[in-house]
Amino acid sequence: MPLKTYGVLITRAVDIRREGAAETPHYQIHLADDSGTHYRAAVNVLSQQKPADLLYLVDDDFRHPLTARLEGLTSGWNTLPPGPGGPNLDFVRGNLFDPAKMRVLPADRPGPDNDLADLLDHYVRRAVEDPRARLYLFGERWGPETGVKDKVFGFLPGNGVHDIHMNQGNSGRFAGDDGVWQDGGLLVRLPGGDIDGGDGQGQERWVGVFLAFQSQAWHTDDATGHTLPDVDVSRPATGGQPVRIVAALVNPPGPAPEAEAVTLLNASPAPADLTGWRLVDRIGQSSPVPAGPLTAGATLAVPLSGGARLGNHGGEITLLDAAGLKVHGVSYTAEQAAREGWWVVF
Repeated sequence: MPLKTYGVLITRAVDIRREGAAETPHYQIHLADDSGTHYRAAVNVLSQQKPADLLYLVDDDFRHPLTARLEGLTSGWNTLPPGPGGPNLDFVRGNLFDPAKMRVLPADRPGPDNDLADLLDHYVRRAVEDPRARLYLFGERWGPETGVKDKVFGFLPGNGVHDIHMNQGNSGRFAGDDGVWQDGGLLVRLPGGDIDGGDGQGQERWVGVFLAFQSQAWHTDDATGHTLPDVDVSRPATGGQPVRIVAALVNPPGPAPEAEAVTLLNASPAPADLTGWRLVDRIGQSSPVPAGPLTAGATLAVPLSGGARLGNHGGEITLLDAAGLKVHGVSYTAEQAAREGWWVVF
């Protein structure tokens, strides 16, 4: 079954604790919302399954329609209903980042800037030092635990969020946590001007921190989040996608209905048979790709008909093959879609 209570905690950072010597170490963050309620975020930095070291990706200039979907949420815990309609995270379907760019990092080792705890320190300590910064922690809620002090920071009652990592494609006893649109993650919203020690005049910036276990699968069932059988579920290799989405006409000129289109490129040295392939938007509406081969090095502009829509307020586009497996995915923001008649280039 999926996580019991999935959502996002929006708070300021107060303090941190590192658990480098623990059996199952976490990077612990003490947090407080605008009402004064305290929380603890327990961020995994080591897996209980082999291989133990985690995969990570940091985007220190995170630009995705997700950030606009978070506007209007209140400080504190926000429960998010299942499905793609809100600001939920899904590492497979949400096109948050390129999984091929994830790297392995040990939990904690002597020396500076060489482990996962050091990496988290770099961003979270900055948020601790600036009370204007806000953390957005996606995962599963626990508490409040009436009459029970927090075991790390001592506030009362115990209260917080965990599972701040990928929550699908699990193996063994952890498969019970599988679900779609319920992945964990950490976003840091840094105020303008202080991102790199500036003078307060710059624009704010979002940092995205995404964690996954090496044992997790990257092709999962659209309903359950379980690992798909009899397919290669390994993480995509760098540059391994033979056919890719390279551009989209999101905001065509003229009145609705607009003639939206997506351009594909066959980057491989061999023809690719696109028969049965589809382009899918965030909520699962799809448009067919013209059947037949796409020759090596060729591009194909696919007009969207029969389902998929590219909204002008930001969105995601996913390319699926004939078996329904993800081939490639991209996202675009409202700012990228603002210029009528221009193609968004990925």
